[in-house]
Amino acid sequence: MNENEILNRCLETLEGAVLVNSWGEQGLFYNPERLLKRGVYILTVKNKDGENDKGSRLDRDGIYRLNLGVRKKTYEKYFGCLPKRPAKGKTADTGYDYTETDKIIPHPVYAWMGWICVLNPSEKTFEELKPLISEAYEYAKEKYSKRKR
Repeated sequence: MNENEILNRCLETLEGAVLVNSWGEQGLFYNPERLLKRGVYILTVKNKDGENDKGSRLDRDGIYRLNLGVRKKTYEKYFGCLPKRPAKGKTADTGYDYTETDKIIPHPVYAWMGWICVLNPSEKTFEELKPLISEAYEYAKEKYSKRKR
């Protein structure tokens, strides 16, 4: 799968999601009424390293990372306790190889917030991600409702 296939599939199924290009990545935000400046993150696709996010080595040819924020209990079900927030420019201490492709792993920087990721997911792994994407979507909708008040 490539980045555009993932984003297009999600846009087709996540009502109220909008695509925003920012900070060197493409993000899907929940913002159906366009009441918030950007909306609330559902997921992002990143294909290059950032100053404080080099743990996945996205500088390799053809490598991109799909990132999404799930609930704390879901993160803990998959990976155990949330790690501490890493120092600026460092990765979260989870014991995972952040350069491994096609495997659901903690996010190298935002694991402390319950974010997970996959580098270059296959069709099979994308199918495994669908319930997690749905959760990230529902979670974003809840946050949106609170913020728009």
